[in-house]
Amino acid sequence: MIDAVVVGSGHNALVSACYLARAGWSVEVLERDTVLGGAVSTVERFPGHQVDRGSSAHIMIRHTGIVEDLELADHGLRYLDCDPWAFAPAPAGSGRPGIVFHRDLDRTCRSVAESCGAADAHAYRRFVADWGPRSASVMRSFGGPPTGGRLVRSFWGLDTGAGAAALSREFLSSGDALLDNYFDDEHLKAALAWFGAQSGPPMSEPGTAPMVGFAALMHTLPPGRAVGGSGSLTRALASRLAADGGTVRLGDAAVELRRDSGGWTTRTASGREVRSRVVVAGCHILTTLDLLDRGGHDRGQIDDWRRRIRVGPGIGMVVRLATDALPEYPSAPDGETVTSGLQLLVSDRAQLRLAHGSALAGELPPTPAVLAMSFSGIDPSLSPPGEHQVTLWSQWHPYALSGGRRWADLAEAEGDRVVAEIERLAPGFTASVRHRLVQSPVDIESEMGLIGGNVMHVEMSLDQMFMWRPLPELSGHRVPGATGLYLTGASTHPGGGVSGASGRSAASVALSDARFGRLRRILHR
Repeated sequence: MIDAVVVGSGHNALVSACYLARAGWSVEVLERDTVLGGAVSTVERFPGHQVDRGSSAHIMIRHTGIVEDLELADHGLRYLDCDPWAFAPAPAGSGRPGIVFHRDLDRTCRSVAESCGAADAHAYRRFVADWGPRSASVMRSFGGPPTGGRLVRSFWGLDTGAGAAALSREFLSSGDALLDNYFDDEHLKAALAWFGAQSGPPMSEPGTAPMVGFAALMHTLPPGRAVGGSGSLTRALASRLAADGGTVRLGDAAVELRRDSGGWTTRTASGREVRSRVVVAGCHILTTLDLLDRGGHDRGQIDDWRRRIRVGPGIGMVVRLATDALPEYPSAPDGETVTSGLQLLVSDRAQLRLAHGSALAGELPPTPAVLAMSFSGIDPSLSPPGEHQVTLWSQWHPYALSGGRRWADLAEAEGDRVVAEIERLAPGFTASVRHRLVQSPVDIESEMGLIGGNVMHVEMSLDQMFMWRPLPELSGHRVPGATGLYLTGASTHPGGGVSGASGRSAASVALSDARFGRLRRILHR
């Protein structure tokens, strides 16, 4: 019998595995895929191109201390700063310059002034001064399980000296309300709303103000690009795990979790039965419930949990391109590189609202809302000499289409529409495309186990965040009635995105339970 089986090799699962192994536990990671890393992985999609399967820009993990704590640089992980961290091209035909978001606040404010006017530049400086400390406080709240006391002190800002009632109201307001409170220019509002909306919810929803406010923290530490691709993070984690005696088994999915008086038995697709004292489930929460169901856990309880967890209609689709050039935006400042970070290809918030409303109805967006990324410009190792990669993320494309339509019939045509959005703002770009891969929400689900094509696992709306994610009784990384089973991954606090915080928290809870006797009946038999 080993100490811990970890189900899944996503970055949170591997972070948990690393912390447990570092504490001296024997650990085995089981992964259904033949590729390590889940949605934080990189493969050769086109000849000579190392292409990410899921995440690309790593924003949160660089603020958590996990990279340093696990000494991942010693295992080959190196980050490049995305600076500028974002660029919002000016609307086609407007004649105005685009907005360049540098790490340096003064340079950013000069760009805002040139595009939107002095008043909004002054407002942006005030926005960063207000929301920089608040966003840092939010990041601190991500550092452990979502207990009420931790969130009241950190998330609602009671440690900032501000009035509790007024500040908590600001945190619970919508992103749109925050933007309208600070700014006049719609293009600036749309750019920041699109940045905030990368978590999934539209900025009209309550509780989305902090998602917009997180942009202020990018002036402290911008998004990072892992050299060699997003999968460099999970490869470094696997190397760290091996150094501490842990193992990873690829291509052998867990198919059943069964608990008895002596611990846990994880049955795999190959027929193996792995006995362990503890299980850490890093897969989708609904997948974990299926594994428990097959292992004889209370069916009524599982069905209740399934009904109450909301995956949502799907988030979006991806078009991955191999090109012979980077996009060239006429509204970019002369001589300035603007393709190092997130390219926010929206003109106003109406475009975002229409896309989200259409997805709720099972319809395609009237105009796709597109985020472009082209990291081969700062990391030449991704592509052959003279070639580049461009990834186009288009949000709010429904998983289930209305009228019985199938993604298999529509994906390529929708890919054309997504590419047309960058062509509109960077004329001539389409001619540079040499290879193309379109991933619909159905493709995202089938390749990476992301149910409903939701890259955040379950919706990141206020009622499924913090001490409510994915449900109140499952939010503490434990499962009632299943002692020794711990939850991690995007289904748990703090949600989707590359942070590793959930993995560290789950390991901390498991180690604490062992240390203080909660698991004595299992761990000391």
